[in-house]
Amino acid sequence: MNVPAELAALEEAITGCRRCPRLVAWREQVAGVKRAAFRDQEYWGRPVPGFGDPAAKVAVVGLAPAAHGGNRTGRMFTGDRSGDWLFRAMHRAGFANQARSEHRGDGLVLTGAWITAPVRCAPPANRPTTDERDNCAPWLDAELALLPAVRTFVCLGRYGYDAVFAHLRRRGVVPAPPRPPFAHGAEVVAGGFTVVASFHPSQQNTFTGRLTEPMLDAVFARAATLAGGGPSLG
Repeated sequence: MNVPAELAALEEAITGCRRCPRLVAWREQVAGVKRAAFRDQEYWGRPVPGFGDPAAKVAVVGLAPAAHGGNRTGRMFTGDRSGDWLFRAMHRAGFANQARSEHRGDGLVLTGAWITAPVRCAPPANRPTTDERDNCAPWLDAELALLPAVRTFVCLGRYGYDAVFAHLRRRGVVPAPPRPPFAHGAEVVAGGFTVVASFHPSQQNTFTGRLTEPMLDAVFARAATLAGGGPSLG
């Protein structure tokens, strides 16, 4: 299997998706109106594919692109404050060659990690519906099927945590609910995979001190240990 070519074909399919009328309308409205700070920029305004190292052993799973972050730049966690926190932590843990992610041409390279989300379009108020989540699930399944070395998931927030367990159930790896409760730093081994949970680096968590940089660093340090210290994951 030519993994880079397969991933490129999947990316093209994802970015052309129009399955969810509400999300299509919202992402395009945001891209047309724009935020004043970005009024001179061309917004992406389409579904956002995952990105990273095709040989990744760690998959980082969030919620969805931010309206003026990924929906603007076309790259997950890029151009918003959540991404500022995420990439600083990934850089310190050795997964990223730089501590910033500003746009798709900024030179960012991930090593050993892939970043994705269960919902590919920016949802109003960051709240996708159940149907929208389910419409997007095949994209997550297809993407992760092309990343066979992934054995560790870093879940940013409860939504990503639930989505990873749903994905593993669809793969037949774990049984139906209940699944272990979400908690920052929780670690669950399931069918040869390890799921590590973290509070999402959203401003609601970082501004209030619910999530600190040392807390996020600890999660990614653990992911790096799992990726480097276990058996071959290929």
